[in-house]
Amino acid sequence: MARTDMNMLSGSLWDKIFIFAIPLAFTGVIQQIFNATDVAIIGRYVGKEAMAAVGCNTPVIALMVNLFTGIALGINVTVAGFIGMNDRERISRTIHTGYTVVFVLSIIISAVSVLCSSFVMDLLSVPPEVADQASLYFKIIMAGLPLTALYNCGAAIFSSHGDTRTPLLCLTVAGILNVVLNLFFVTCLDMKVEGVAIATVTASAISAVMLLFLLRRDDSFRFSVRELRPDRTIMNRILRIGLPASLQGMVFSLSNTCIQSAINSVGADVMAASAAAFNIEILVYFLLNSFGQAATTFIGQNYGRGNVRRCFEITRICMWQNMILTLILSAFLLYFARTFLGLFTDDAEVIEYGRLRLMFILLPEGINVVLEVLSGAMRGYGRSLTPAMTALVGICGIRIIWVYAVFAANPGFDVLMTCYPVSWFITTGALTVSYIRFRNRHLINLKNRRKAVTCALPSGK
Repeated sequence: MARTDMNMLSGSLWDKIFIFAIPLAFTGVIQQIFNATDVAIIGRYVGKEAMAAVGCNTPVIALMVNLFTGIALGINVTVAGFIGMNDRERISRTIHTGYTVVFVLSIIISAVSVLCSSFVMDLLSVPPEVADQASLYFKIIMAGLPLTALYNCGAAIFSSHGDTRTPLLCLTVAGILNVVLNLFFVTCLDMKVEGVAIATVTASAISAVMLLFLLRRDDSFRFSVRELRPDRTIMNRILRIGLPASLQGMVFSLSNTCIQSAINSVGADVMAASAAAFNIEILVYFLLNSFGQAATTFIGQNYGRGNVRRCFEITRICMWQNMILTLILSAFLLYFARTFLGLFTDDAEVIEYGRLRLMFILLPEGINVVLEVLSGAMRGYGRSLTPAMTALVGICGIRIIWVYAVFAANPGFDVLMTCYPVSWFITTGALTVSYIRFRNRHLINLKNRRKAVTCALPSGK
């Protein structure tokens, strides 16, 4: 194992989970800075129409990226399980299979997305004054999708070994480059949405190449470009875990795409406000999601070793750490909401709409903590389909019904935003019931196993 690896199979958990999760959270934050920088620079130097053009793309781009985030999660869980079994040969085969699948699939998705950009803009109900700029931004970002997918694949491999610092370092370098290129293209070359899109794709390429270079240099991964080929058995295992996780992430994005379409129907001010607020609220999501990923990886290794009781302890610790930190960060961002929104625009009406959205999203984030940790735990056990199907009904179903029934009857921005806490509450309740039933079955199996061992022991006579 590499010197940056973490021993997840023994010893204390509180410190290790925290050390593992926080770099993951910062990685997500820096990744979001790519888009936040696009929105802020466009808003400041070009105008709110261009800002709306960039912002309205966020849900559909996230929809595509989440497909590969889920597959990367499948790679993470599969590698973690083999680490628990100490099977170095299958660890290597999983890494090569994962990279092959991600690269081929991302090329296909990228090409289809670019060709269908006009259809996507129509689907989002993008206003005519914004459509051309929004379509151009979408095409450039989606052309660079394979680079983002390759970075996520590499980051998942490092994380499965307990190393979340290396992906963070690579993304930090790329994030700084992204800011510099954004300012250069927009202020020096007088480019608009195409400038920030090219800057983002260039930064994504740097982060992906850096991570691949470090992966090749680390002997513990046994990675070689010449061995890039899929192992059918391992590929099926990755997809069995990864595709339901992709489905869950895509369900969130699909429902948010429906909501974005409703936002677009309200006007450019609300579109710009939502774009700015999203780049603030997403910081909290990255924090709470990092503990969900920690639950997945820690449980993946320990479940592979057969230590079920330690898996239960991991879930409990992830839940409490996540809840405390999420509530603190949410309160901080709400208190300074106007200040942070002012970084994106100086339009007073846009700032007030953005603050309203933040209240609806950040106040109930404690519910989302439970949802993310339990989803991560179930994926660590290899039960990726349960949270995915629960999200399909509870998140996507409820939000779509809300948009086309409740919002259609009462087309107010506050009415639309209410769908977020309502869908979180119902979905979390359903997933909690599923998790408790799953946990109780394991507890019964442990008790039965203990009784069998006790009966098999000599009586001592």
